[in-house]
Amino acid sequence: MSTAPVESTHPYTLRGVRQMLGLTRHAISKLIELGFVDPSRGPGRALRFSFRDVVLLRSAHDLRVARIPTRQILRSLRRLRETLPAEVPVSGLRITAAGDRITVRAEDTQWEPDTGQLVMDFSVAPATGSVSFISQRAAEPPAPEADDDLEALFETAEELEAADPVAAEDTYRLILEQDPAHAHAYLNLGFMLCEAGRCGEAVALYDQGIARCPDDPLMHYNRAVALEELGRVAAALSSYEACLLLAPDFADAHQNAALLYAKAGQKQLAIRHFSAFRRLQPRG
Repeated sequence: MSTAPVESTHPYTLRGVRQMLGLTRHAISKLIELGFVDPSRGPGRALRFSFRDVVLLRSAHDLRVARIPTRQILRSLRRLRETLPAEVPVSGLRITAAGDRITVRAEDTQWEPDTGQLVMDFSVAPATGSVSFISQRAAEPPAPEADDDLEALFETAEELEAADPVAAEDTYRLILEQDPAHAHAYLNLGFMLCEAGRCGEAVALYDQGIARCPDDPLMHYNRAVALEELGRVAAALSSYEACLLLAPDFADAHQNAALLYAKAGQKQLAIRHFSAFRRLQPRG
């Protein structure tokens, strides 16, 4: 039995998704890490995204921008993902907010996936082979230019990381001065500090980030990794557990916690996390 080429089931490239949704490479990679989407690999190992991936990426990004807690987004989009078709229905698909519920309509069928207390202020409809996003609220004034400037500054910092790390660090710190709740700036800068062997500074930075963004599982995860590098096992385990409270399906956190518990001689906890890690691995 022949298998459809990945280009037919996952027609969107990384560049195409970035242009379509206006997301940075970093934003997309973080949403992939968090498990919002699971893209396939095309020729040359290039990432390829399905229609479902594009819907969920846009949904997750907009909800994060709206400061919806990450735990709530993960729970809601995980349930929504189970109901989304892999491909665009003939008559189109629309996702709209209905009070505190998500309503999904495809062809003549409309349903409400179990999403908890989540409001989504947009809908999604395929149009001539592409994906369009339609506002569900009255027209609003354009976003302040300061937000656009901050996003441009963030992209500049990303580009500087390889060529001029010092300038990149200064730029990330400037972003955090202007927006102390910019989670991605904390994550990128903390990673840079750890890579430079400055794990103590990274932990202090992540502490600031967690104070501002307590529901971001990656903040807790990266803090745990930095603490592990410093040999602070108990504190690292506490951070891994905090991460997993927010994102129970974070496989790498389960694996790292299992290894640390095993080294600490806590066999039952190690077994529990190893079992969770194995359960989350894709089945071939």
